[in-house]
Amino acid sequence: MAAVSIQKVRKSFGSTEVVHGVDVEIGDHEFVVLVGPSGCGKSTLLRMIAGLEKITAGEILIGGHVVNTVPPKERDIAMVFQNYALYPHMTVYNNMAFSMTLAKADRGEIDQRVREAAGILGLTEYLERFPRQLSGGQRQRVAMGRAIVRAPQVFLFDEPLSNLDAKLRVQMRTEIKLLHQRLKTTSVYVTHDQVEAMTMADKIVVMRDGYVEQTGSPLELYDSPTNLFVAGFIGSPAMNFIPARIERKDGVANVIADDGTVLPVPPKIPGEAGRPVHYGIRPSDLTLTEDGQGVETVVDVIEPTGADTYLYGSMAGQEICAMFTERHGFAPGQTVRLMPRLDRVHLFCGESGRHL
Repeated sequence: MAAVSIQKVRKSFGSTEVVHGVDVEIGDHEFVVLVGPSGCGKSTLLRMIAGLEKITAGEILIGGHVVNTVPPKERDIAMVFQNYALYPHMTVYNNMAFSMTLAKADRGEIDQRVREAAGILGLTEYLERFPRQLSGGQRQRVAMGRAIVRAPQVFLFDEPLSNLDAKLRVQMRTEIKLLHQRLKTTSVYVTHDQVEAMTMADKIVVMRDGYVEQTGSPLELYDSPTNLFVAGFIGSPAMNFIPARIERKDGVANVIADDGTVLPVPPKIPGEAGRPVHYGIRPSDLTLTEDGQGVETVVDVIEPTGADTYLYGSMAGQEICAMFTERHGFAPGQTVRLMPRLDRVHLFCGESGRHL
């Protein structure tokens, strides 16, 4: 096991810089998820940790040793790819044993490790099958088993679940998390799916355009986003945003939406009068009220999912989503009043997007 330290790392392809001085500290035994939209640099960063991409500037340390010029096979890492990368002509057993066979390890040790990994992943009965005889989920287990057999210092996962169907993705998320809890190997996991990030990570690194926007635990990022991008990216459904401005009169501050609607806010809010802001509230933090409080909302669409009901409608001239665990008889075209939880209201600078 080993910590991974990424220090001021940059990556350029020709004259185009795609990773801009990134700093990330990954502690021993931690499960860290790099998350962000396509093209944000997360997979490039992972490949630099693996040694599959050269670093333009900065340093990467694994277990306290700088590995910038160390070949991939000598970094003591194991990588699980999106497309499984299994040898089609080899059995499951031989796929899992391949790296140790290549290293001329003792046959008894190879057999012991392969069978231990197969037992952990429920693959014992498939050891003599070929990849073509397995389902997508079973192939991904084989790919993980091949990594486990190596007993590396660090596991690297490059969007390993993106080829699986929705139900299997949920199952494999749980299996990977259980595997980490059992093995406690330092793990770096790349995904564009923020639900995967929230449910699996000890720590999340949110990236955009080659920069780190925020690093923290899943709930830290959910409850205290540092900017508009993180607030909108973390959480499903996404946070609602309403363009507005701050007004102050007789020592009292209000937030007025662009259409003139007065939006509910806590007693003390930051920011000077006239400042443009984005008023943010999560769908789960809107409650139905019938006492004249809250904000008028016109219902457009209702989506019942069983456990929850999603209301999509228009509030203060903006499309919003509200989520309810209770069951209500909403109808399209109906006007309701929704009250935000004041302790969960977020204000972001209208110009920089920073949290106020």
